[in-house]
Amino acid sequence: MLPYNRPAAEPEKTNRTAELTLYEGPVENVHAPYERMTPHLPHYPVLIVEDDEDLREMMAQLLMLEGYTAATVANGREALDYLQRARRPSVILLDLMMPVMDGWEFQRRLEADPALALVPVIVLSALDQVRAANINAAAFLKKPLDFDRLLDLVRRYCH
Repeated sequence: MLPYNRPAAEPEKTNRTAELTLYEGPVENVHAPYERMTPHLPHYPVLIVEDDEDLREMMAQLLMLEGYTAATVANGREALDYLQRARRPSVILLDLMMPVMDGWEFQRRLEADPALALVPVIVLSALDQVRAANINAAAFLKKPLDFDRLLDLVRRYCH
């Protein structure tokens, strides 16, 4: 009889120990800091401009685990302030719909500054790409985000 045909009253008993034995080295190496396990990854600055605090922090943590330096701001105005006082990022992850200053206005001002105009911008939006097409961006990623695709794009533009 196949497992999916078993009656619900008979719980399937399995030995899951073998499935969990993924690492057989010394225990102290399992919990080594991620940076030490991936010394070949560069630390490029990435600026995240996103008003959703949870998503902003999740992206920052993901990028830091991948070896990137991430800075976060909640809107376009904060992003412009950050860019005036900090190291130029290799790439900007930009939400479009934000309070204070939206992504379209931020991008217009970014393009007007010769020192920043060449920084690639990856647009992150719940809008479809056609509605977001009037913004000059290196790439577009639709929300909800595909984090593998996000990392691929960040790697492409961080050089």
